[in-house]
Amino acid sequence: MSLPVETIAGSALIITLAYTVFGLSGFGSSMTAVPLLAHLLPLRMVVPMMLLFDLLAGLIVGLKNRSAVDLREVSRLAPFLLAGMGLGVTLLVQAPERVLILVLGIFVLSYSAWSLLVRKQPKPIATGWSLPFGVFGGIFTALFGTGGPIYTIYLARRIHDARALRASISILMVFTGTARLALFTTAGLYQEDEVLLLAVLLLPCAMLGLFVGSTLNRRLPGHRVVKITWVILIVGGVSLVKRGLGF
Repeated sequence: MSLPVETIAGSALIITLAYTVFGLSGFGSSMTAVPLLAHLLPLRMVVPMMLLFDLLAGLIVGLKNRSAVDLREVSRLAPFLLAGMGLGVTLLVQAPERVLILVLGIFVLSYSAWSLLVRKQPKPIATGWSLPFGVFGGIFTALFGTGGPIYTIYLARRIHDARALRASISILMVFTGTARLALFTTAGLYQEDEVLLLAVLLLPCAMLGLFVGSTLNRRLPGHRVVKITWVILIVGGVSLVKRGLGF
């Protein structure tokens, strides 16, 4: 592998952190990892690699809690997620890297700031909101693997049981991951040998993070760890915006 040792070591730390967050909250792995990995690796390498990890993590968590999944809400979102993902893959393949970096930076910065500042209890919303949340969640899922927080906003306002919410998010990750795997393979994003080699090399880091996060989930208030992560992501988001603007 031609990647520098420091790049691989930095990627390993980021992956471990990202899946610790996933183990704590049930989502947020790509939201944490992709903005930070984008400083070390090309986006067209980062996004397909993270998909493989997300698919495996979603299977582990989702199958473990499959009896708690809210199938009505999952099936309501699914077709709109697929439509958004079709648009997102087209943009990922055709859009310039600099534009994608800028969009990712703005998205991460906005969502992280919102997550830190908004403290109100989520209010229930109508089922009609599944369309915009599903489409935009699908677009950002295909582009960067960061669509989970978007459709989680919808699910959190429709599902009030914490276990059912976590299980439903994980099953949707498996659903979107399987669809993305087919789309990415068709688009030729796995033709680069280094993507699969790096994924194999970093897989133990993802599994370690998932184990640590799941353990902490039973012992610590996860929201504190997640808030620290949002602060880190704000810094990363500002840096990505600067890169996208050419500074």
